[in-house]
Amino acid sequence: MHVREFIEKYYPEYYSIERYPADKTAAFCKIDQEWGIFSNFGHSSLMVGGVRFDTSERLFQVMKFKDEASRKAVYTKKGNPKMTAKHFEKEGMVRPDWGSIIVDAMKFCLMEKYQQCEEFRHELERSRGLFIVEDQTTFQKKNPDTWGAKHSVDGKEFIGPNLMGRLLMELRENGKLDYKLPDDATSFQDLANL
Repeated sequence: MHVREFIEKYYPEYYSIERYPADKTAAFCKIDQEWGIFSNFGHSSLMVGGVRFDTSERLFQVMKFKDEASRKAVYTKKGNPKMTAKHFEKEGMVRPDWGSIIVDAMKFCLMEKYQQCEEFRHELERSRGLFIVEDQTTFQKKNPDTWGAKHSVDGKEFIGPNLMGRLLMELRENGKLDYKLPDDATSFQDLANL
């Protein structure tokens, strides 16, 4: 299944296409641009269960797996952890319940980042009054994926599911994100000595 199908099945409250006026957004795409800290690839070292993660993206990608070999490979591989995770996904190594916990896993990652990264909290506060959008306009796919949105043809709006932006706005407004995960999804003892 694709992320969109998981959202439709397990998180229907987030299954929709949203529209945001482009001039009223804190849009992020690259980590070295304004609002870049909102990206899961934004530099925000996190300590979770005694294990240091260089980004919330690496934390999220590690959470996809139960087996030690996949987890260690995603954790230790330099560069983009998403590419390493995709290899193990194709091998069928993703935890069987991943689709039913994917949004809760992202909420967990964002909460850890919120609690541990002062710059992230500051930028969320600075974005008040704006919509937060993961800008996927430059992505090669015609349509944005579940996590983001793209500019409309006239450039006046962002259109797309924008799940990441919606979770960030929810966090900004509430100061927390509620999630429910199995214990093994947030246990990282197998990575502690790497």
